[in-house]
Amino acid sequence: MKKVYRFPLKQHIGVAAAPTIVEGDKVVRGQLLASKSENSLGANIYSSVSGVVSKISETEIIIEADEIQTKEYEPLKQQTPLALIEEAGIVGLGGAGFPTYAKLQNPLPPDGVVIVNAAECEPILGHNIAAIEKDPMQLIRGLQIAMEIVKVEKGIIAIKEIHTKAIEGLQGALTDDRIRIVKLPNLYPMGEERAIIRESLGVLLGVESLPSEAHAIVINAETTCRIQEAVDLKKPLIDKNMTVAGKLKGNENLIQIFEDVPIGISVGEMFERAGGLADSYGELIMGGPFTGKRTSLDAPVVKTTGGLIAAECFPKGPEKIGLLVCACGADKERLEQIAESMGSKVAGVEYCKQAHPVKNNLKCENPGRCPGQVQKILALKKAGAQAVLISNCTDCSNTVMSCAPQLGLPVYHCTDGALRAVNEKLVRRIKK
Repeated sequence: MKKVYRFPLKQHIGVAAAPTIVEGDKVVRGQLLASKSENSLGANIYSSVSGVVSKISETEIIIEADEIQTKEYEPLKQQTPLALIEEAGIVGLGGAGFPTYAKLQNPLPPDGVVIVNAAECEPILGHNIAAIEKDPMQLIRGLQIAMEIVKVEKGIIAIKEIHTKAIEGLQGALTDDRIRIVKLPNLYPMGEERAIIRESLGVLLGVESLPSEAHAIVINAETTCRIQEAVDLKKPLIDKNMTVAGKLKGNENLIQIFEDVPIGISVGEMFERAGGLADSYGELIMGGPFTGKRTSLDAPVVKTTGGLIAAECFPKGPEKIGLLVCACGADKERLEQIAESMGSKVAGVEYCKQAHPVKNNLKCENPGRCPGQVQKILALKKAGAQAVLISNCTDCSNTVMSCAPQLGLPVYHCTDGALRAVNEKLVRRIKK
């Protein structure tokens, strides 16, 4: 039976792409499947495999892949760096999915800076750091291209200080004195855009501010590497690096890194590549433990897929649980989903005092630096909560743990199932 690859027409912020092929067409790897609208924000979508288009719906294109595949691909046709990035369909690969050409299309002021977000912020995920360790020059070259496009002479690679091997590789490869390395503390959410700017430039932007207000552009590490491929190799965005982890068969290699996975492959196939799922697990997560969403075996890997995690089975929760929502982690709907899977009714919902609504999301006033959550925990206890389920960052979790246990409230975290599945320390009280 031929393998099926699914390509959603909207894998990015903006307008869905429009199909450029019809059912029954024979396509090759690197061929354009759907194009962005000329006058709207969007991104092209390419086939990562050779095969036959079996179905086109309003939301996706399905391809039955040939049994024999190669790494060859149809090259891009544009000539200038920015045009190649747009043609390639590159978007933010850290999860946001904002089209990269739109970030780079306007030059920065002369004192501007391009910052590579190499924080590898979410626990468990390790594919970005693995790629840097393997080939630090690819990241540096991608950064240089971005700097040339927006006409600046300053670049920064922001990376957590714990990634010593990757840092040493970058230092050994770096001969461009326009670029410097900024070491970030090992806290979540150091990869948040405004946290990166605060740590790199000493500027705390407001919750509604964009990096451009600090004369900066922030680009995810893998996005930076795919920029290099588009410009130097004329390669469209058809492959994805990712981490697959959790409840896998056997008790070894609970965290595995995969390089250049063809976009459109199924979640189930990726777990099979990792050795297969264990007999029991709680849920499948696409993304990281903090901000990932529940997925299914037949769902496709998309441009923004960074991780696939088979989490530990859900514990039996209390009859009534209180939710404390943080702007840096799982949202209200995700916490409600977890509470339901624990068999608990939601007694009340509170929001971190630093979480501010911006459009349809929450933004943290000062990411990773929390003034305390005692009032919120007291409110949940008053509402009848017998325990609390939180999605807080490292520092917020510290403040929750300073009061909730004293009030007789056990603490659960949205990351518990993922972290237990790989035998990693839970997010609770963490020494700074």
